[in-house]
Order: sequence, then C-alpha cells, then structure tokens
Amino acid sequence: MTEQSYLDGNMLDGPLREVFAMDVSAATGRCASCGATGPMAGLRVYSHAPGLVARCPACAEVMLRLVRGPDRAWLDLRGTTFLQVPLPPDPLPR
Repeated sequence: MTEQSYLDGNMLDGPLREVFAMDVSAATGRCASCGATGPMAGLRVYSHAPGLVARCPACAEVMLRLVRGPDRAWLDLRGTTFLQVPLPPDPLPR
C-alpha cells in the first residue's frame, strides 16, 4: 500500500449524505446479540432515557442509541452488525 492508495475522509460526505437523507425506518438491521434481522421500524424504542434507546424485539438487547443535544447528535449502532439501507437506483453505472 502506498501513501496515495487512500482518499481523505471528506470524500465520504456525499455518499453518506445520500444514505442518511432517507427514512431509516425502511432500513433493515441485524442484532449483534441474537442475529435477528428485521426492519428498524420493528425495534422497541424507549424514550424515557436521556435520548432514545432501541432494543431488539427478539432478545431485548440494545441495537441503537440516539442522543440529541442543542447543536449535535450522537448515534451509537454498536448493537447492530449491519444496517441495510434501500436506495433509489443509481442513474450512472460505476
């Protein structure tokens, strides 16, 4: 691997904006604890904590945490092994 075999992380801005500018409830996630896979809309969300805690409906382990401050948000997906996000078809082949 050479010094120029990677790109600066700023390159992720466009692709990640495309992913996070959608309805995440339509995404599919897999629980890191039990392996259950299902729509994010099926998670059990608890809002009486400092933020939102979303638990797996199969095993009740935490899959997602979201805390919102006045000028920023923290998203923790540690309990999720993947998040599959549906995207519109890519108009240009890569």
